[in-house]
Amino acid sequence: MNIQDARLEFPALEQQAFLDSACVSLAPQRTVNKLREFLDIAAFCPSGSSTQHHIDMDTMRSAARPQIAKLINADEEDIALVESTTHGLNLVASAIPLQRGDRVIISDLEFLEVALPWLQKRDEIGIAIDVLPNRGGKLLVEDVEAAMTRDTRVVAVSSVQWNNGFRCDLDALSRLCRDRGVFLIVDAIQQVGAIPLDVRKTPVDALACGGHKWLLSPFGCGFLYLSKEFRAKVKAPLAGYLSVTEPDDGWGTYFGTPSISPVGDFEYVHSARRWENGGTSNYPGAIGLAESVGLLNEIGIDAIGEHVLSLTDHLIAALHQAKIKVVTPEERRYRSGIVTFSLDTPAENAALIEFLRERKVLVSLRYTSDVGGVRVGCHLFNNTADLERLVEHTVTFLRQQGRTRV
Repeated sequence: MNIQDARLEFPALEQQAFLDSACVSLAPQRTVNKLREFLDIAAFCPSGSSTQHHIDMDTMRSAARPQIAKLINADEEDIALVESTTHGLNLVASAIPLQRGDRVIISDLEFLEVALPWLQKRDEIGIAIDVLPNRGGKLLVEDVEAAMTRDTRVVAVSSVQWNNGFRCDLDALSRLCRDRGVFLIVDAIQQVGAIPLDVRKTPVDALACGGHKWLLSPFGCGFLYLSKEFRAKVKAPLAGYLSVTEPDDGWGTYFGTPSISPVGDFEYVHSARRWENGGTSNYPGAIGLAESVGLLNEIGIDAIGEHVLSLTDHLIAALHQAKIKVVTPEERRYRSGIVTFSLDTPAENAALIEFLRERKVLVSLRYTSDVGGVRVGCHLFNNTADLERLVEHTVTFLRQQGRTRV
């Protein structure tokens, strides 16, 4: 499978320029077909055994973990399946032992979910949150270092910022946090699936990522990566029967054994699976996630990343030619699949969004801390024709407003 062939997996692109994977993505046809297959199994119980039926669905769900591990170069045992980025970040925040006076660093560019779990801890136990102002839409590592004190326990950061697509220097941030003994907690939902992220090359303590954006799986399932070192320092917040070691003869035989008791000396699993809900989970979401991430792995994340950055090169050049302000930091090392641009006012940007939607060009309007504008998401299924359509319609809008720039 190559980039050109992959576009055929998304028939909706024949009708629209879908440039909003930063909001929610399209699902490839292979994923839709896999879910239809699962629904047939759910409807007819082909195994002829309800117990085996349940076990078969658990097995189908578990296929997501090795695919995700391959995508970020992790061990499968370090991957937990969670509902969303929000779910994963809250699990992590709940597990880290903090006390009054401990400090957490975040950027003022962040999506509010990066802050909310720590705000809750602030209100409950009195931790402090240090909010770093951005510099020209960037979070610089030297600013993080300058903000650190002996009470800093956590740096919580998005590897790619949602409003302008800024990609932080996660390598340098990782080194800084390791040197200082500070937990590095990463929201990677705007990077993973579009731009390579290797947790062996760039160690982090925890990384959460929902499936509904660049992972092409809008079905309510994502993942949580937890390093072995992190898991050894904290206590898992949940417990369910699937959190414990499976009996030698399997759960089917165990549940049919008269002498079992709900109270016993159970051994918990040591993998990140211990952080899952421990019971019946979102089977369709995980099955869809496995299939979609499988497509990404088949193409190769390096090839996807180069394609995505080439598209952003093309778009930025076209915006400059049209004399339209580019909000996204333009250095390639700071770039992702997101390019944000802006007209003269937020109201004009909002009117443009509606103008584009009527012409079947889908983008979003996003701001944080006065940074943002019209946000464009360039993914593996997009091409330069999508971008030219976007820019042409934007220039037409400006002309209709009597604000021609070209």
